Amino acid sequence: MPFHRYSAAPALELPDRTWPDRPIVRAPLWCSVDLRDGNQALAEPMDLPRKHKMFALLCRMGFKQIEVGFPAASQIDFDFVRELVELDLVPDDVTIQVITQARAELIERTFEAVDGARQAIVHLYNSTSPLQRRVVFDIDRAGAIDLAVSGTRLCTKLAEDHRGGVVSFEYTAESFSSTEPDFALEICEAVMAVWQPAPDRPIIVNLPATVECAPPNVFADQIEWMHRNLSHRESVCLSVHPHNDRGSGIAAAELAVMAGADRVEGCLFGNGERTGNVCLVTLGMNLFAQGIDPMLDLSDLGAIRQVAEECTRIPVHPRHPYAGDLVYTAFSGSHQDAIKKGFESMEREAAGLGRSPRQVPWAVPYLPIDPADVGRTYEAVIRVNSQSGKGGTAYLLQSRSGLALPRRLQVEFARTVQRYSESHSAEVDTERIWELFGSEYLRPGSRLTVAEHTSRPAAGGPVEVTALVSLDGGELRVSGSGPDVAAAFAASLAAGGLAVRTSHLEEQVVGEDTAVYAECVVGGETLWGVGLAADPARAAVLAVASAVNRTSA
Repeated sequence: MPFHRYSAAPALELPDRTWPDRPIVRAPLWCSVDLRDGNQALAEPMDLPRKHKMFALLCRMGFKQIEVGFPAASQIDFDFVRELVELDLVPDDVTIQVITQARAELIERTFEAVDGARQAIVHLYNSTSPLQRRVVFDIDRAGAIDLAVSGTRLCTKLAEDHRGGVVSFEYTAESFSSTEPDFALEICEAVMAVWQPAPDRPIIVNLPATVECAPPNVFADQIEWMHRNLSHRESVCLSVHPHNDRGSGIAAAELAVMAGADRVEGCLFGNGERTGNVCLVTLGMNLFAQGIDPMLDLSDLGAIRQVAEECTRIPVHPRHPYAGDLVYTAFSGSHQDAIKKGFESMEREAAGLGRSPRQVPWAVPYLPIDPADVGRTYEAVIRVNSQSGKGGTAYLLQSRSGLALPRRLQVEFARTVQRYSESHSAEVDTERIWELFGSEYLRPGSRLTVAEHTSRPAAGGPVEVTALVSLDGGELRVSGSGPDVAAAFAASLAAGGLAVRTSHLEEQVVGEDTAVYAECVVGGETLWGVGLAADPARAAVLAVASAVNRTSA
């Protein structure tokens, strides 16, 4: 590999660094930039409804500062900020933040956006690294300082003229971590000389790793050096904005707080440009796992994740710390055994003290926190045989057929494979797994068959389905409506006397076909059904029929 093309990041000379000995004892001030920095990195940026949904989630979680957009660069961002202000949607204890480049026309448009806001932060930035100065802007140090100072002067004037509340000010030396330390200090001091910070009129000085180019200990040294050398430190909120290009954004943020940072900007689940911003969920949960109040409500990570995935249209990785599908699952039999013994030990300890298990300190091997504290449960992997679990079964099935089963369907199907494995005392190969899957989910059933069906959009948005079916030996023509074809077909069966509804639905394109996976509640049973057909509507109907045919009744 051409390693000679790269060089180590320059280290700051700081032999008397103190951050390694300074534990984190309280949460920093959090600022979510999901609605701006995260949003700009989406293939399909959020529309207004998704922006409002994300903003409401962030407020419920307890964020007190939320960067809501770049109103001078986007009409949607401008309209969103105006709606927040004019419709009085910002809670009294929340401050909205808007970002702008250091250009007069953009600054003026930004202040138009927050006109009338009770409290707002105007976030001014310009790039400061030698590479950006030389390659992008063709300016020297003096030119970069002039941009920052002239922009701050205009922000100061417009903040004084602001009606409706208080405008605070944030300055970002973009690409700080790649900027010469003496110049980073010089340009921040020049900005502060204009803003004139005081304890009752502080300034936010934001120092980002715009691109993470160095180990986290180098970033911590840079932050401690600035922390020591910035004037008016009592009137400065020292903020960091780590990215994750080296995969060490979490460590960089935590070490930066140890080094003197008061505030951290980031996104839920690490959304953002390239490898993303630092993940605020992980940072908060890391504090929680150390017995420190994260100052965020993370008690229902499933709901937080659901909204984030809906708004960003990016799935959270199954191995994502604390929130991924698989993070409380043990694939190894020895891990499962240790976890089981840990739960039993806690139950004995709690019983001896006359308490419930949730009233004693958490101590279970392989699980750093109690999943129940974040709305989850411990989900042990169902062993198929001594060598594999549901993960192996799902992988072999996907390699054979292309079907990527939802996680809960993987668990359900693994039971079928496990029963076969145990009864035959043999390894289950790929072809046998496919045969078992087809027999369980894809073969025509005896309870419900669908002779014909039609579907069409109904007035107001739902889908209407009409079908001719044979149910329990009798022929019926049924009809119903719902938000999608599967739900509408289930509603039609319910109208025909069979209690069935869909609780979860996923769709996958497999070659020229569509696979629909439907989790259904039929009577008192919750079962999955699978439909596979060239027509997506046909696949949805077959998926519901598959679930019905798998019932015990």
